[in-house]
Amino acid sequence: MENQNKAPIYEALKTYKQKRIVPFDVPGHKMGRGNPELTEFLGKECMTADVNSSKPLDNLCHPVSVIKEAEKIAADAFGCKNAFFIVNGTTAAVQAMVLAVAKRGEKIIMPRNVHRSAINALILGGAVPVYVNPGVNKELGIPLGMRYEDVEKAIKENPDAKAVFVNNPTYYGVCSDIKRIADLAHENGMYLLADEAHGTHFYFADGMPVAGMHAGADMAAVSMHKSGGSLTQSSFLLTSDAVNEGHIRQIINLMQTTSGSYLLMSSLDISRRNLALNGKEIFEKVKSYAEYMRSEINEIGGYYAFSKELCDGGAFYDFDVTKLSIHTRDIGLAGIEVYDILRDSYGIQIEFGDIGNILAYVSIGDRELYLDRLIGALNDIKRIYQKDKTGMLDHEYINPIVKLSPQEAFYGDKVSVPIEKSAGKISGEFVMCYPPGIPILAPGEQITEEILAYIKYAGEKGCFLTGTEDLEIKNIMILEN
Repeated sequence: MENQNKAPIYEALKTYKQKRIVPFDVPGHKMGRGNPELTEFLGKECMTADVNSSKPLDNLCHPVSVIKEAEKIAADAFGCKNAFFIVNGTTAAVQAMVLAVAKRGEKIIMPRNVHRSAINALILGGAVPVYVNPGVNKELGIPLGMRYEDVEKAIKENPDAKAVFVNNPTYYGVCSDIKRIADLAHENGMYLLADEAHGTHFYFADGMPVAGMHAGADMAAVSMHKSGGSLTQSSFLLTSDAVNEGHIRQIINLMQTTSGSYLLMSSLDISRRNLALNGKEIFEKVKSYAEYMRSEINEIGGYYAFSKELCDGGAFYDFDVTKLSIHTRDIGLAGIEVYDILRDSYGIQIEFGDIGNILAYVSIGDRELYLDRLIGALNDIKRIYQKDKTGMLDHEYINPIVKLSPQEAFYGDKVSVPIEKSAGKISGEFVMCYPPGIPILAPGEQITEEILAYIKYAGEKGCFLTGTEDLEIKNIMILEN
């Protein structure tokens, strides 16, 4: 057992600052003195901790001292073999997982409602996706997890696949039966990869869905900066003893900066310590906040803040009760419309709104006063803005028609055409709403009238569409015939 009271990187930084080292290295702001305006904005303590790798502070690309020790302590906290510090966001962790297990032309089984980072990894490495269409809740219109039976079918049809990739949980808080799927993958000689961008707290809280590494995953990408409290862009890549530590670090070093931020690393170190020592109490409070808000919002009527009552043992196997996902379509408003009204009229910034739902991210940083502000605002919005829901689009997910691998399509010969004239063509780029960053259309997929109608509707409702070279989303790159 490691000493979870320790925070080696944080402690080394404090010692380094006390020694008053004269910096003739980068960064050029020299502990803030060279950029007074930035120092005033961020604070002297922050700027003096923004330092370069050196012998006392170790090196992220090849850790041998304090970073190595911090990684060992983090691995113990998460209950895994190795924990790698990631400062390029969970995007880099997801891409490292995929690149580590599947080479060009090799298959990886995954749900289509993955984050774009997973498909980007396929573009970079050339692995070929075998998509398992997620379940869909027709009332909410949202994609769910993968049914065990659908994964089993994909494995039987693709026995040469190298890995199975699972969202644990989805953006909405829905979980697949990851333990059973992990066992199935291993029985067939495949790795199990878990995208746990929204599942950090599964490792430290009681009464949560099972965490990926505890369920037998071989690797898990964990966004500490979401529910774990660290700085934006800081994450962990967790691995089991089934994968080679040195090989994984080499893959990470292909993706990650050689100028690792000590602000990000120390935030991981401190936040890990906080969760290891206080996580159960922290997330009990978060759960109580979310449950209170869910109950009050459902009392308003018209909204549906869903929870474990939808669990069915299949594609909606389990649910993260800290997630406050709210269906809005029954008051005649798209989620993105509620999202915009909350921000513009009530000064409340929630995580995202889509065609039929919103997600308010609840954490230990919330104040009880804020909970009631959101509840009151939603009550107002229903009273003031409610309208007939006739004619509203009722689904978030469209089954893709895959014609080429993402890499073939992305690097293929392409031409730009008006998006409304692209039906029947093969897309050479992404189209997605961000957040959550799940592609509506990915490279290699056929563009259909249904997809174009969805994109048009999402744009009209105010979703922030991204992914195309054309920032106005008026044109799209398609594969030449």
